[in-house]
Amino acid sequence: MVTMTTASHSTAPGSTAPHRTATGSTAPHRTVTGSAAAHRPTPDSTAPHRTTPDSTTAHRTTPDSAVAHRSAAHRAAPRAVAVGTAAGGAALRAAPETPVTHAERVAREVVDPELPMLTLAELGVLRGVEVAEDGSVTATLTPTYSGCPAMAEMRATLAARLRAAGYADVRIETVLNPPWTTDWISEEGRRKLAEHGIAPPGPAPRHPAPRHTESPVLLDLSPTRRAVPCPRCGSADTEEVSRFGATSCRALRRCRSCREPYEHVKEI
Repeated sequence: MVTMTTASHSTAPGSTAPHRTATGSTAPHRTVTGSAAAHRPTPDSTAPHRTTPDSTTAHRTTPDSAVAHRSAAHRAAPRAVAVGTAAGGAALRAAPETPVTHAERVAREVVDPELPMLTLAELGVLRGVEVAEDGSVTATLTPTYSGCPAMAEMRATLAARLRAAGYADVRIETVLNPPWTTDWISEEGRRKLAEHGIAPPGPAPRHPAPRHTESPVLLDLSPTRRAVPCPRCGSADTEEVSRFGATSCRALRRCRSCREPYEHVKEI
């Protein structure tokens, strides 16, 4: 009996063998924890979730592609619309240059033969440029005074420049009324005169309009006297040496401060 119970007791530890198989089944339990490894794919399935942030990179590529699209459009727009925007607010050109604006630009670049620092436009003698439907160009000039010897050179140079720009039929017309005045010299032209040592003119004298009466008309033939500052030192202590300089429209003066001679464009 005793041995029988011990036998049953030994089978009880033997029954621990199933327990060992149970602990052996801990291997399956490990496979369960191994299935936790299968569960880890769920955290590891965060890898697919990471693809979602990574898909945000795909989302980022959309803005980047939009940036690339905008930058391409931005680079193309200035070439089509803006001209010289970096030079202190230059004008924007919304359309290609027309034949009229092209002919005007060519004519406005022609310089004066006697004052080569000025263009005809800055001097105020270029009155207008017209382009007809047949492509012919008509430019209008007004001389500084009647009989100006530079007019022949102005006409020839202006016509040659327009023909070189592609206009075969060019006509240069002279207009005398209204007469030219030094007030037509632009501010840029006055600045260039002073930079080259020539005193720019002051305001032109104002003459009363002629009246159709039988009474005599009073004429003042005396030259206009005024202080002409020296373009070199700025002193107003100057004197006129000769009423006529290199041309009839200029006078020769001298500065008493710096002792330098200079020319002055007379007011007309």
